[in-house]
Amino acid sequence: VSRAIKPFAEPGRPPDWFSQKHCASQYSELLETTETPKRKRGEKGEVVETVEDVIVRKLTAERVEELKKIIKETQEKYRQLKKDAELIQAGHMDNRLEELCNEIMMWVISLF
Repeated sequence: VSRAIKPFAEPGRPPDWFSQKHCASQYSELLETTETPKRKRGEKGEVVETVEDVIVRKLTAERVEELKKIIKETQEKYRQLKKDAELIQAGHMDNRLEELCNEIMMWVISLF
């Protein structure tokens, strides 16, 4: 698993973040901190939620929230850049062109 997820790493992770030992310790910590779902009495063949299911649901919800935040920030930045572009085309920002160009370049670089 550690090798399979390495290409999807966020920037800034330490080199040993995806080592098998570190991944195993993270998984162990998740298992210890997650409440075990209560077993229900029911019919045979009923699907019982496992600890792994709870972890997946929790981590998926967290990631969805992270992605929503990133999308919102990106949309706000896009709106600002579009507004700036309109002001530049109208000639209202001629004195700040170099500064705006540097800001745009830094933003583009941060995307990669």
